[in-house]
This record gives sequence, structure tokens and C-alpha cells, in this order.
Amino acid sequence: MFAAGLQSETNTFAPWPTGARAFEEGGMRRGAEVLAGQGPDHKTAQLWRELCLRDGHEFTAGLFAWAQPSGPIVQTVYEAMRDEILAALRSQGPFDVVLLFLHGAMVSTGCDDCEADLVRRVREVVGDKAVIGVELDPHCHLTQPLIDAADAVILMKHYPHDDYLERCVELYGLCLAKARGEAQPTSALFDCRMVGFYPTTGEPMASFLGRFAEVERQPGVLSVSFAHGFPWGDTPDTGSRVLVITEGDPALAARLSEQIGREIYAAREALLPRFLSVDAALTDALATPGLVVVADTADNAGGGAPGDNTSLLKAMLDRGIAGAALGAIWDPVAAAACADAGVGARLRLRIGGKSGLSSAQPLDVEATVRAVRERHDQTGLGNSRTDMGLSVWIEVAGIDVVLNSIRTQVFSPDAFTGLGIDLAAKKIVAVKSSQHFYGGFAPIAAKVIRAATHGAIQMDFAALNYVKKADLNYHPRVADPLA
Repeated sequence: MFAAGLQSETNTFAPWPTGARAFEEGGMRRGAEVLAGQGPDHKTAQLWRELCLRDGHEFTAGLFAWAQPSGPIVQTVYEAMRDEILAALRSQGPFDVVLLFLHGAMVSTGCDDCEADLVRRVREVVGDKAVIGVELDPHCHLTQPLIDAADAVILMKHYPHDDYLERCVELYGLCLAKARGEAQPTSALFDCRMVGFYPTTGEPMASFLGRFAEVERQPGVLSVSFAHGFPWGDTPDTGSRVLVITEGDPALAARLSEQIGREIYAAREALLPRFLSVDAALTDALATPGLVVVADTADNAGGGAPGDNTSLLKAMLDRGIAGAALGAIWDPVAAAACADAGVGARLRLRIGGKSGLSSAQPLDVEATVRAVRERHDQTGLGNSRTDMGLSVWIEVAGIDVVLNSIRTQVFSPDAFTGLGIDLAAKKIVAVKSSQHFYGGFAPIAAKVIRAATHGAIQMDFAALNYVKKADLNYHPRVADPLA
């Protein structure tokens, strides 16, 4: 068995491309390095290896590479990583099973569907008898060419994606059964003609998770996946889709994928995000007893935003809010200046607002440096570790602010507590994230509020300036596109 991973979620509206340095910073490992890594992709490879050894099979880890979401990947960078995976398959094979941990929303400057391109080329190398399985993030552009090239495609069901290891076990078992001749997976895809944002920690999506599980218990059904889609990737296939895999029954797969897709479609209005304005969110937070977590949804680096928008912090300062924390603002320059000044230093500092119009204006503040950590990190998905780089805790007018030098969203409280910030003493904790923060912060919060902040990840899906997505007959741009 051979496994490889290549991941980045491409925001085609982002202000800069994704190059080789982004993957070097995010992580590029091979072989034994993968099996010692701490990222979600490495943990997936490690689990696949454990399953292989348990079942008496050989396991080979190829390239696993990941970059923080940003603009389209430079074509030569994508091709170099793709070709490295293909070269390993040629030189180290033959293989009976190939497992790929991909994202599904990777766009390069010369290809709108990198995952399908990669899997098609893997098929050319390994031939029709080998089994190819693909695990995807639900924020993918799920395309028919990818489904056709692979034997099985399975998506994480949860958002936050805390079930990626469960899905890797599921994919392994399905592909192994296919390789042994014990299963004949057949797939069908249904286009819901929706573009949206679907956290699964609340309704109505929480109930849909139960519905997927119910269908998977039916005879002949092997897997149900819902591709949320990635709204900020402009491709011909952007949008929400349902994938059903059955045991050798394409008609059943087609019937169930449409049935589930239309059930989701019927809830399309209820599924639209309705966030409070920044001012209303702060008013609500101040009126709520206990610790309140406010999510800066539009400046989420996990969706390709720069992570240096200052407008939420400015609103908190303008209202004189104290006893609060906010993080993390991506500003390597300011972080380095604070590190040079040292703990205890008080200095005039210009923070954020450096990357473009979506970053708002730089904010000039009087800051006191409270802590410096050269290689800060936080708990990521599935207890993985996420680097934040040189990071500092500064205090600005009663608000504790985290500045970091490796762009990332906030996943867990230790993004703050790892620098010494006591969250239990706070009234408001503001996090730059749309949903992945939820698993770590909800248990400590009296309330979680997602704010309609300013930034690159806007939730007005009807107004997105699509060019490549020529078919604009989708909800919410159109009230009833399946009519």
C-alpha cells in the first residue's frame, strides 16, 4: 500500500499566490519523516500504516505536503509535487492500493481541479487493477472526473473536521475490500445547486449528520458524503454536492444521492449563515454572563484570508472593552519588533492592516510586551499541532492581543494560554476563525457568537464575483434553482 498527501484550500480571490515557501512553511515530509510528524496529514498516514501492519500488508509513505490556504498555487510548484508522487509510485511500486489524503479545493495557476488531475495521472501509473482511494475535506469542489478516476472518495463529515481519522479508517476498509474482491463500490453525485457555509455543531446540519448515518445503515449503502464546497474558490464546479457509494448498484447510488441532496436543498434558507454585526455581537457579549467567544469569521486564515484585519480589535478598543483577549493577528514585523524590545517593554506599535484592502487599516497602539515565544504552537484538529511561529502577547488598553508570524487561524485555547494569557479571567475572547475554533472553545464559553466581521471571507454568497463558475443558477443567488 502506498499513501501520499497534497493539500491546500485555494481562495482564488486571495491577494497573492501560493508558492514553494508556503508548502515548506506548512510542512513537506516524506517516508519516515511523515511517520514522525504531528500534522493531521501525518496522523492519517500513521494510522494507515498501523492498519496495514495489523493486517499484514506493506506500507510506503510518499510525499505529504500542506500549505496554509491562500491564492492559486504556482503551476510549477504544483507540478513538482505531483510529479514527485508519481515518480515514487513508478520507482517503488507496483502497489495494489493507493490512498491519497487530499483537500479537494486545490487550484493552481494552470489547473482548476488539481485533485482530479493528480488522481488521473496516478491511475495512468498504477493501472486499472490497483485500487485508488481518496479522502477529502468537505470544503472541496467535488467533481465527476475525480469520482471517475478513483475507486472510492470519502469526505470528512464534521465541521470542525474532527473526524478525519475515522474517515481514513473507513476509506482504508473500503479500498481493502475492493482489492480483495469483497466489494464493488459504485458512486453517484448530485449537485444541490447551493453555495453556503454549513457548521455541523448546530441545526439543521447536526440532524443531517444523523440522516447520513441512517442511510449508511441501509442494505447496499457503503458511504454517504456531503461536499459543502468552498465558496471562495472560483471554479466551474464550485458548490455543494452529495456523494453516495453503494455496493455495485449505481441506480441506488443515484437515487439516494438525489434524495439526500433534495432534503438538504429543502433546508437551504435555514442553512444560510445569519451572523450579528460587529457592534451587535459585542453588545450581546457584554450583556451575557460569563466568558463569551466572538468569532472573527471573515478574517480566517483557514479560508485564505490574510489574518491581519484590525477592524474587530479597533471596535473593541473604541468601546473601551477591557478584560478581553484577541488573536491571532498575523504580523511578523510587529512580532519581531516586540521580541527585540523584550518582555516588559512599552512601545508604540503599528499592527496589522498590511496585506491589502481586506486587511482594513493598520492600527497604531501603545503596547506592553507581556510574553515572547520563539516557536509558539497550538492544538490543531485531532490533537495535531499547528505552528504559529514567533509569537508575542501584547497588552493594549486592557486587551491581551496575540501577534504571530506564521499565518494560521485559531483552533484552541492554548493559542492564548501557551503564551501565559489566563482566559478564565476574561469577559470576551475574540478568535480569528469561522468554525474550527468551536471544539476547543465551546467547552469553556458561556456563549459563542459568530460575528459578520470585515475581511476576505465574506458570507454574502449571492454577491461573490465568480468568473469561471459560469453557471450562476445557484442558491442564494437564485431563490429556487432546482425548480
